[in-house]
Amino acid sequence: MSTVRIVIAVAGLLALSPVSGHTGPADQINLEILRDTIRANKRALVAVNLGLTDDEAERFWPVYERYQADLTGVHDRLVAVIEDYTASFSDLSNEKALTLVDDYLAVEADRATVRRAHLEAIAKVLPGRKVARFYQIENKMDAVLRYDLAAEIPVLDE
Repeated sequence: MSTVRIVIAVAGLLALSPVSGHTGPADQINLEILRDTIRANKRALVAVNLGLTDDEAERFWPVYERYQADLTGVHDRLVAVIEDYTASFSDLSNEKALTLVDDYLAVEADRATVRRAHLEAIAKVLPGRKVARFYQIENKMDAVLRYDLAAEIPVLDE
């Protein structure tokens, strides 16, 4: 898990750094390559830890790809909120702070909605214990990323 943690942390930090808001075409291409690498590593981590049979894998991966595609939009919105926060951190008004909190909570709600929306489809292709294990793996990967992001995102002064 430590290798995945490092990849996710580095990718998250690069994607969320204040510089990323001022990227040119080459930087944008590099960011896309980095995101593709993270997705591939995430898929590999799920594959290794889920222990799918050949039949389960054949049915699961198309469902997983749809799930990840839906999550990508949510993750992109989270990146935008964090970029907005870091760009306005030094002179953040009360109004802007409330807007950012509202935007963040909307992203979190949508993240939960996507996860719930795909539960039935995942449960159709995997037995219940593997469904639970899949969501546990997802939660652990998210926890690692969020922990690393929390360490890098500055907290507002009073």
